[in-house]
Amino acid sequence: MYVLIVVATVAVHFAFTIYVVVGGFLALRWPHTIWLHLAAVVWAAGNAFLNIPCPLTDLERWARREGGMAPLPSAGFIDHYITGVFYPRDAATIAVFAAFFVVAGSWALFAHHRHAIRTQAGPPPG
Repeated sequence: MYVLIVVATVAVHFAFTIYVVVGGFLALRWPHTIWLHLAAVVWAAGNAFLNIPCPLTDLERWARREGGMAPLPSAGFIDHYITGVFYPRDAATIAVFAAFFVVAGSWALFAHHRHAIRTQAGPPPG
């Protein structure tokens, strides 16, 4: 059972991490989700820069301990599953900045898209 908890937690963690990076582009299709993306980005930034503990990492650590599995390294999910796998360890700072620019770019595109829609609609009746 603990293995299933670890697998599910890792899957949700990957999904969340991917959403943090590309969720702004999803908001182009579903504009009401921009607020969810903003919250996800704020949470991820707080976790990365203010060392706010991640409940998914805590859950995985607990399930691994209870299931008798090897512990998750102290650096956590990103360091264990992503750094050194998707980009070299010495490029971690570059990867963070790249993610930031992808998020910022998606938000700029979202703002431009929303402005274009409002402009095409014309002034509000009144």
